[in-house]
Amino acid sequence: MNVNTIPWWAKSVEETAKDIGGSLNGLAAAEAAIKLRRYGANALTVDKSSRVVSLMSRQLSSPIILVLIAAAILSFALHDATDGLIILFIVAASALLGFCQEFYAATAIERLQKMVESQAEVVRDGCVIKVPLYEVVPGDLVQVSAGSGVPADCRLLELRDLFVNEAALTGETFPVEKILGNLSADTPMARRTNALFQGTHVVSGTCRGLVVRTGRETQSGAIFAHLRARPEETEFEQGVRQFGMLLIRVTLTLVILIFAFNVYLERPVLDSFLFALAVAVGLTPELLPAIISVNLASGARRMAAKKVIVKRLVSIENFGSMDVLCSDKTGRLTEGAVRLEGAFAPDGKQSLRTLQLAAINATCQTGFRNPIDDTISAAAQPSGGRPP
Repeated sequence: MNVNTIPWWAKSVEETAKDIGGSLNGLAAAEAAIKLRRYGANALTVDKSSRVVSLMSRQLSSPIILVLIAAAILSFALHDATDGLIILFIVAASALLGFCQEFYAATAIERLQKMVESQAEVVRDGCVIKVPLYEVVPGDLVQVSAGSGVPADCRLLELRDLFVNEAALTGETFPVEKILGNLSADTPMARRTNALFQGTHVVSGTCRGLVVRTGRETQSGAIFAHLRARPEETEFEQGVRQFGMLLIRVTLTLVILIFAFNVYLERPVLDSFLFALAVAVGLTPELLPAIISVNLASGARRMAAKKVIVKRLVSIENFGSMDVLCSDKTGRLTEGAVRLEGAFAPDGKQSLRTLQLAAINATCQTGFRNPIDDTISAAAQPSGGRPP
């Protein structure tokens, strides 16, 4: 394998620090400022201007909206400016209603995030200081302890009794114990015990880590980029799109047939064409997009009253048609409790001695006491009784 292709969790910490231009003793403040300009802020943000364009284009991409815009253009071509303006007003009102609702949901989430400014402990100029999370750069030496969030993807340098909750990335319910050392290049993320990942948090212990990836280059950034991709169409969106395409086909067919029939009857070609276009405008359901947007927005307001933020209006239809909600078991929606079924000796028989030894180990160990340890300790107590 080429040395340059070896991932950072498989290299030594010295090689990793050399690759990113960092130091095992921390960065100087001036060097950190240069790196911040080079790598950008340590944040998963979206450019607001691109978000506005994306939200508006989404409102105008429906086939029905496109049919209405075409109908408005035809109305102006037929010197019927009144109908054209009315149709454009309805289209604009429908698009703005959907845009405002989705833009408000996005900004509401931003406001919630700004209410709490996270900070990270880093070593700068030989001293441990606190800096805003977005100022952490590759090469920084960070310190985290129990209760702290991990500010970026890091390679561990020092640790003591370190257990990290990585459920947000791996779905693993119980905290993962971290250890030092190099791993093989093909080690999956859930088994990278020598690394910390942004978006996880420390349950117990302390450690120092070398920041390797920040912002969108982190594992959380990869998930963020995937979530930013356009999701699959819902059944409601598919139905609206299919209805719009049907409307386009029916309108075009009728226009062609009416025009051909009038020409066959030797009517003036221009008058026949204008009459066919007038029919096309008349067949267009101008109020349909507005009715859809108003109903979806009404549902979004009702959800907001129950403290639920709806980021996409079309999700309302999914909520309304949902009968059963299924979720993967990660300990977040479930009880997350552990029940002891029995303690067995090597011969396969129930053994109180085995339970007592397990309880001593669970009680006297250092580090994180996970739910299994608590369950064993409780079962060994006199009030817990002998396991079934």
